Amino acid sequence: MTAETKLELSNVNVRIKISALWTSMLFVFAYVDLFSLYRPDFRADVEAGEISGFTINQSFLLGTTAYVVIPSLMVFLSLILRPGVNRIANIALSVMYALTIIAGAIGEWNYYIL
Repeated sequence: MTAETKLELSNVNVRIKISALWTSMLFVFAYVDLFSLYRPDFRADVEAGEISGFTINQSFLLGTTAYVVIPSLMVFLSLILRPGVNRIANIALSVMYALTIIAGAIGEWNYYIL
């Protein structure tokens, strides 16, 4: 066999790339939350009903769910929104999430920051 198989580059639609980025962020959320459960101090805080100064109650859980639902919806919305609306939504939400993730990482363990 002397024939070489060459990798052909194909252009991936930008909408699919952005949708994949939102999906990746959700996997990172799951990773960080899952590995937090291995920390005794975090488990103790959960059992005490308080995480990072926030009381675990219905309002906290509703807010946390909304925080995760938004990027979950963006996976789909990035594929179907009109270009102008898509651009604004993706820029605004990605900046907001970047800032909240950076703020939440202050004082955390290295795995959380990575």
